[in-house]
Amino acid sequence: MTSKPRGRTKPEVPQAEPDLLARRDDFIQTFFRKGAQLTEELLKEDEALRGRMQNLEAENAKLRAQLRSDTAIRELLAKIELLEAEKRQLLDRFDNAGAFGRDFAQRFADIELENSKLASLYVASYQLHSTLDLRSILRQLKELLAQFIGARSFAIYLADDTKQELRAVASEGVPVASLRPVVAGTGPIGRAWNSGHATWVDGDSTAGSVGAPAACIPMRLDERSVGVIAVFATFEQKPEFVELDFELFRLLGAHAASALAAARLFAQHGTRIGPLEPFLELE
Repeated sequence: MTSKPRGRTKPEVPQAEPDLLARRDDFIQTFFRKGAQLTEELLKEDEALRGRMQNLEAENAKLRAQLRSDTAIRELLAKIELLEAEKRQLLDRFDNAGAFGRDFAQRFADIELENSKLASLYVASYQLHSTLDLRSILRQLKELLAQFIGARSFAIYLADDTKQELRAVASEGVPVASLRPVVAGTGPIGRAWNSGHATWVDGDSTAGSVGAPAACIPMRLDERSVGVIAVFATFEQKPEFVELDFELFRLLGAHAASALAAARLFAQHGTRIGPLEPFLELE
């Protein structure tokens, strides 16, 4: 009898019950479904986080841009303040330059006025002493009164020592024949002759008259009054006397007297010069 060869036998696999298989399948499906849901939720959360990150990056970019803008604004404000300070400095320098320019212009005007005064005084002095002819001196004096003083009407009175009165020897705007002699100490002209001090109106010099002259200028020689220049009224273009007029009053009062006295002496003695001994004895 033949015997079968001995060997290992395959174990038998127990068969699963049907309900266990269904439960397994449900578990697997539930597991995978939850895994899919979890994955989907994770993906959504990741997407939300990515969106939030993008928003944060955008906000950060805005903040960085705003910071740069604020920095630029601060720098701009600082630059504006610097420019304002420079502008104030320039304005101060401009004001100082303007003040210096005005001071310089005023000084220049004062110098010009002083030069004009000196020129007028020189011309007046030269004109009075340029001749020894009495008629020429009176003519020069009348021109000086009209041109430099602005006299519209005036008269030149000389003293008559024997009668103690003044008589008009030349005039303008008023006939000489209509001017009466002036007794010493009477009226503005007589008082100016006695006192030796010039007088003038303070204000309107165009409305003077023979009885109330606008100015009375005594002509003095060695502290002695030899006559009076009476300015009755000035031209409309010369409404009042100014500082230069007062300088001319003093000059005319002194130089007109000496020029007229020299002319009168020269007229009395003619062209004869005389001997030199009196001059030599002065040494």
